[in-house]
Amino acid sequence: MSKPSSEDYRRVRRDYADAIEQFKATNEVLSELGRSTSDPDAVLGTVMESARRLCRCQAAAVYIIENSIFRLASSVGLSDEFARHVTELPIAIDRGSLVGRAALNRRIQKVEDVATDMEYARKDLQQTGGIRTAMSAPMLLDDEVIGALSVYRRQVNPFNAREEALLEGFAAQAAVVVRNVHLVRALEDRGAELARRVEQMEALSDVGQTVGSSLVLDEVLSNIVKNAVRFAGCDGGSIMEYLEDERCFSVRSAYASSPALLARLRTIRIELEATLVGRAAREGHPISVPDLSVVDLDPHLRLLYDDGWRSVMAVPVLRGDRIIGALVVRRRSPGAFTDEAAEFLQTFASQSAIAVYNAQLFRELELKSAELEVMSQHKSDFLASMSHELRTPLNAVIGFSEVLLERMFGDLNERQDEYLRDILNSGKHLLALLNDILDLSKVEAGQMEVALSTFSVPSAIEYAVSMVRERAARHNITMYQSVATSVDQVTSDELRIRQVLVNLLSNAVKFSHEGGRVDVVAEPVSEELVITVRDTGDGIALEDRERIFESFQQGRRGAPKEEGTGLGLTLCRRIVARLGGRIWLESEVGRGSAFHVAIPLGVPAEAVDAGLVDSTESRRSVVVIIDDDRASLDLLSAYLTGTGLRMVRARDGREGLAEIHRLHPAVVVLDIRLPGMDGWTVLETLKAAPITREIPVIIVSILDEGTRGLAAGAAAYLTKPVSRDDLTAALRKLQVLPHEATTTRPGHSTPGLVGTASQD
Repeated sequence: MSKPSSEDYRRVRRDYADAIEQFKATNEVLSELGRSTSDPDAVLGTVMESARRLCRCQAAAVYIIENSIFRLASSVGLSDEFARHVTELPIAIDRGSLVGRAALNRRIQKVEDVATDMEYARKDLQQTGGIRTAMSAPMLLDDEVIGALSVYRRQVNPFNAREEALLEGFAAQAAVVVRNVHLVRALEDRGAELARRVEQMEALSDVGQTVGSSLVLDEVLSNIVKNAVRFAGCDGGSIMEYLEDERCFSVRSAYASSPALLARLRTIRIELEATLVGRAAREGHPISVPDLSVVDLDPHLRLLYDDGWRSVMAVPVLRGDRIIGALVVRRRSPGAFTDEAAEFLQTFASQSAIAVYNAQLFRELELKSAELEVMSQHKSDFLASMSHELRTPLNAVIGFSEVLLERMFGDLNERQDEYLRDILNSGKHLLALLNDILDLSKVEAGQMEVALSTFSVPSAIEYAVSMVRERAARHNITMYQSVATSVDQVTSDELRIRQVLVNLLSNAVKFSHEGGRVDVVAEPVSEELVITVRDTGDGIALEDRERIFESFQQGRRGAPKEEGTGLGLTLCRRIVARLGGRIWLESEVGRGSAFHVAIPLGVPAEAVDAGLVDSTESRRSVVVIIDDDRASLDLLSAYLTGTGLRMVRARDGREGLAEIHRLHPAVVVLDIRLPGMDGWTVLETLKAAPITREIPVIIVSILDEGTRGLAAGAAAYLTKPVSRDDLTAALRKLQVLPHEATTTRPGHSTPGLVGTASQD
């Protein structure tokens, strides 16, 4: 073997030095890549500088393919004039340039002298950049050419195989950098999109909160238009309510608008058939005008244009096919609205329709309530006048009839006696009817005074039986009464309890057959006193069992034995509910009927001291409603008006817990989003304490977390907006509302004789 020459030695040392230099350059690129993923230009600069240095050339450039042409992404050693020239005259993907050849052939391309290369068509680049020898490597990413890395020498000096291999490696590194750029940009775009979506969801959430927390129409509309303008990137806006009877829109609220503009908007007529707003509502989708100066202006748009607005979008607010209103956003400058903005505003308007519709219903409810209050006052005034005007002549009719029947002014013949008795009975019937109407009116108006006292149950029953005993004896009807030994005294209104019992016993005697039997039984059941009145009449058909509790109804069971007012059972039901109790019926046609009256056995002293049992209930008919929004409290209370339940309201969790421990109510209606102690904490506290664990809790919230609520111990979970039917159905399921007439309470059926006690 020959001894290596000095030239070989120098070549090996040079290759070694080049390898060390290449290793350092690769390390620099990787280090820069790890440090500067957010600054791709810095990494590309390191790649190009390393390629320029190791390939021993004066310039390097990275070109990225965009829209089928090469764009200069970064360069070293090239003038700004070269960069501007390439920007103005981009490089095509063809064989007229070296980068074009590299992209087409998908491998490194070299030109020893671009000045003499016949195929090289971009002599302008050679002249501007002073390029003579050039080499380009394709940048491949997932087998796709995304660009090219080029190195240039300003004198003719061909690149060797080692430099070709180096450039290929640097091109691969540049492709990695570009891929990271794409990923970072995609991540940034995705993050920006996510941020926009979050903002939009927050806006929709604000509307959702408005739906659940406010029923004041102007407050709802102001919240909607403010959020719409903010998230649509506009300068102002307004929201309109559609007046169906007039087929036009009325501006109700505006945002970022002068008071003068709002006043003028409220004076013009924005018709459904002749305006941009009306067209959007009719077609059911947003319509925009990028430049108001180039279109025909309707009265609404003319007013906006004169006030300095230059572009608008009208978005219909619809509930199904029904037009609720319209949302208008506007800008001071002309310009198109994006599809994304239109899509968001349409979704926003759909969500807003629920809030507007609920607020409209609440406004109508308030108006109807005010009208009913006026009507109730008129009715009370009429009944008071009627009482005064009718009692005086009735007193004379009844009194003089009795005087004549007593023969104080001489004998009467048989026919005169008969007619006078008819007159007397008719007068008494009219007086009873008048008294029942007045009593019923007082109960319905909440004006019936309840005088609480502790009285003897056997004595009250004995009094009621004594009032009907004579009539029963005339028809050979046996009266039987039984009071459990454990029943002695009860706290309630003795006069009203006697009134109910006399009415039920009178009906039982009236509609029992000759020689029949009427039973009255009193016994304790749980925490209630249940008094049952049975008869042996014909019974009441299933379809009539609810109807007989209505005013002026007696049920279809043949001709009545004597005339009645038709108000007795109606009055009984109202009085019993007023006293915190329930009344229900069991009957079988041909075997008689049984009316059950249940009243609380006792009234807690704390409730009496607090004055809570002044009109409606013991603690079994108390509902504690916990909600921090006044409008929601008013609506829930309105839903429960007339159910016989008393509403006790609390505005936060701690106040609610205090009321619950004080009253031990029949049910709790609980909101979740409360100030301080939230609804979840209230629910957890109630279920953790033995004294409150069994109290049912109905959650009514804008949060749709029914699974969590039921798992935490709630008896029912209702998501706002809640209808009256939803709430009353939940209360009936919990057996909190008074039983319907056809309802039979488990455990209250008593085997034995069943009879008919039909409505007066």
